[in-house]
Amino acid sequence: VQLQASGGGLVQPGGSLRLSCAASGSIFVINDMAWYRQAPGRQRELVAQITAVGRTNYADFVKGRFIISRDNAKNTLYLQMNSLKTEDTAVYYCNKVPPESRYWGKGTLVTVSS
Repeated sequence: VQLQASGGGLVQPGGSLRLSCAASGSIFVINDMAWYRQAPGRQRELVAQITAVGRTNYADFVKGRFIISRDNAKNTLYLQMNSLKTEDTAVYYCNKVPPESRYWGKGTLVTVSS
């Protein structure tokens, strides 16, 4: 089973990025999914989550800036990140809600810097 996050990179403050996460159908369609992130020296934290039917919830620190979405036909999870801040710098991961250790992939690095 694979959860492969992609789309990270270097972006200036105020910029945007769109992350994608390709998942196997067996875990994607019926599960709530989420984006998590881990900044250097900090614990992994929940960024945004979406239910199997599309209801969303966001951490306070990304509300109004990030949008989580999913395409069940493509088994893909997305995170549109706007108005990025330097403190958004982290490795971003996708996983179920609640997360399972076997599904943590390598993540995708987002660096926000001028």
